[in-house]
Amino acid sequence: MFEELDMFAVVVEQSSINQASKLLNLSQPALSRKIAKLEDQLGLQLFNRRGKRLELTSIGQIVYTFALEQRQQQIKFMQTLAHYREGDQISINLGASLTTLQTTLPPLVNAFMERHPAAEIKLITGKTHEIVSYVRDKRVDVGIVASSINQPGLNCIPLFDDHLELVIPSSHPLAEIEDVGIEQLQGLPMIIFSTGTWYRKLTDDLFHRWGIMPDIRMEIDSFEAIVRLIPTCKAAALLPKSYLRPQLLSDNGLVDIHIPALIETRRTTSLIYGQASELSKAASRWINETEILFRKLEEDKTKKT
Repeated sequence: MFEELDMFAVVVEQSSINQASKLLNLSQPALSRKIAKLEDQLGLQLFNRRGKRLELTSIGQIVYTFALEQRQQQIKFMQTLAHYREGDQISINLGASLTTLQTTLPPLVNAFMERHPAAEIKLITGKTHEIVSYVRDKRVDVGIVASSINQPGLNCIPLFDDHLELVIPSSHPLAEIEDVGIEQLQGLPMIIFSTGTWYRKLTDDLFHRWGIMPDIRMEIDSFEAIVRLIPTCKAAALLPKSYLRPQLLSDNGLVDIHIPALIETRRTTSLIYGQASELSKAASRWINETEILFRKLEEDKTKKT
C-alpha cells in the first residue's frame, strides 16, 4: 500500500495521471491501475473524475495528508539507515542532576546538535552519587556533576568553577544594604535545595561552619522552581553564580548579593566517564567537544578581563 500511497501523492501534486506517469516513469494505464488498487484496498473513492480532470474527494484529502506524512517518515528512515551505513550515527546516554539539566546542559546540547543534527541524546537524571553509579555501571556513557570526582576507574574533567550567591527579591530589605555579611543569614527566611543534593551539602556545611540557623521555608531540588518561588515567598536562596544570568534575575524581579564568605562554597562542575577504551565514538566525540567548548569559554572570559 505504501508504494501506491506515494504514487497517489504524485498524482495529486501533478493534478494529472498523464503528468504523474511521466514523472514516475510508469505507463499511464499502469499508474491508473495502481490508483484503482489503492481505492479498492481502502474501500473509498479518492478522486472525482471530471473528464480528464481529477478532483480530490474529502477523504482523498485526508489520505493525501497521510501520504505526505509517510513520505517524510520514509525520508527520515532512509537518512537514519545511511548514517548507520556510514558509521556516523550518534547516540549518547547522558547522566545529570535536575539542576544541571535546567542550566548547564541546554547550551551544551544546543552546541552539539548544531554540529550533529542527527544525533540522538538520551538523559537520565539523578543526584551526584547516583550519576557516579550510573557511569560506573555503564547505564550512561557520560555524567555531568557539580563536584570533582576522584574514584578508581573513573575519569574526571573539570569544566568550570562556581560558588553560591545570595538571591533575594529586589524589594527585600537586604537589597538596600551595601555590605551584606554572612551573619545576616541568621534567621533569614530561605528556600534551600533538598537533602541529598550537592548544593544542600554545600549550604549545610556553610551554616554549620558559621553557626547559622536560617528560617527554612521550603526544600526543593529544582533550581527553576526555587527561582520562581523566591518572590512569592518573599524569601532568599543560595544559588550558583554561574546560573544567575542578568535576564533571569530581571525577569523574576530578583537581585544577587555577593557575600565574601560564600566563596567558601566554591565547587567544580565536572564531566565524568569510565574507561576511555570502552567509550563509543559518539561518547568520545561528546567529551572532546564539551572540553573544547569550555576551554574556549574560559579563554574568552580571560580576554575580557
